[in-house]
Amino acid sequence: MKLLTQVVTVFFFGVGALADLQEPKTCLREPNDPPQALKITEVVVWVNENGQPIRTETVHDAVTAKPKELVSSPRVRKTEDNRARIDFFKKLRVHTTVQTFEQSLATATASVIAEPQEPTTPEPHITVDRVQPKAHLKPDLHPHPHPHPHLHPQPHHPDPHPHHLKPHKSSRQFGVSYSPYNADRSCRSQEQVDKDLDQLSQYSYVRIYGTDCDQTKTVARAARKHNMQVFAGVYDLSDFPSSLDAFKAAALDPNGQEDWSVFHTIAIGNELVNGGHSTPGEVTGAVQQARNILRSQGYTGPVVTVDTFSVLLKHPELCTVSDYCAANCHAFFDATAQPHNAGPYVLEQAHSVSAAAGGKRTIITESGWPHAGQANGAAVPSAENQKIAVESLRRSFAQKGDGLVLFTAFDDKWKDDNRWTFNAERFWGMYTR
Repeated sequence: MKLLTQVVTVFFFGVGALADLQEPKTCLREPNDPPQALKITEVVVWVNENGQPIRTETVHDAVTAKPKELVSSPRVRKTEDNRARIDFFKKLRVHTTVQTFEQSLATATASVIAEPQEPTTPEPHITVDRVQPKAHLKPDLHPHPHPHPHLHPQPHHPDPHPHHLKPHKSSRQFGVSYSPYNADRSCRSQEQVDKDLDQLSQYSYVRIYGTDCDQTKTVARAARKHNMQVFAGVYDLSDFPSSLDAFKAAALDPNGQEDWSVFHTIAIGNELVNGGHSTPGEVTGAVQQARNILRSQGYTGPVVTVDTFSVLLKHPELCTVSDYCAANCHAFFDATAQPHNAGPYVLEQAHSVSAAAGGKRTIITESGWPHAGQANGAAVPSAENQKIAVESLRRSFAQKGDGLVLFTAFDDKWKDDNRWTFNAERFWGMYTR
């Protein structure tokens, strides 16, 4: 019964649609046209005693109805050709709709009834060629990717020393001290210096102390190969100011062009006041004189004097005359120091020096830990303690860039010990040749 109701519902829907199609349209009739017969097509569904549809039958009938008075459209001409064309399309539309309805009804019935139905003879129909719409161009499923802008661009900070070379790798930082001498105090050759710096290329610059052995030139040549800089200097004032000539000679690049950017800093003296070799006044005068000479030759980088942090605290004028405070500081020489606390200890002294100099920047130009020698109270030399201390220094100065020079690259076996060095002066090297 439910199935029969569905079929009858479809039937009435179809009859209503056909009746609507047969109703005259305003653009197809004239006011004086005679009434037209309205064609109604019935679709009869035959069912068996169980109420199941077994076949369909189409019955055509006609009734006459008085149409409504319609107003003609000025766009339709009163000619026989137009009426013939209109009648043709009216018949075409009705026939196509009836056929479509019958096909839909047959499809719905077949989907419900499993038994095969009696075949019906299809009525002839008019085929109208349709113009196929133009196919859309296929979109590119894999367009060329556009580079994404950076989501978090870094602010640009101008280089305070624009003449300096940039590190080869952005992760490189810190400096390392180096002495180009053999154990017998002879000078290392250019080839030997090149090999030494091959092991130190992870640092951004290398510090040397004097001008003897032509070291300013040999180290500068090796440093250029690794895009490193040189923290150069004169060890004392015994041959000053003629000792400054070594820097101008080393500033020549392999092509013979003058390039001072190889120098990170030029230092006038190393611990001259602490060692009692010169007075603070003599040192400050030498720094001022050296700066004037070097500026006249084309060097525009920092000029400083290096001394221990304790001397700089007592004589802040050494910081004042320098372009930054250059302090040597080793936690090992504090008898209470532990290797794991070497970094915080040295960083605290750097802050103290800066505070004494009115906030001037401080670079620690030496700091390390010996791997052999005698203990200084709680400060015990050993390979393990050296590793711990150096790592502590790296952590504490990680945000300081070039603010730390690790001491030292290789053991200085050419040095002499005394009671102030705890028999460890030769054993501060971090690498082996």
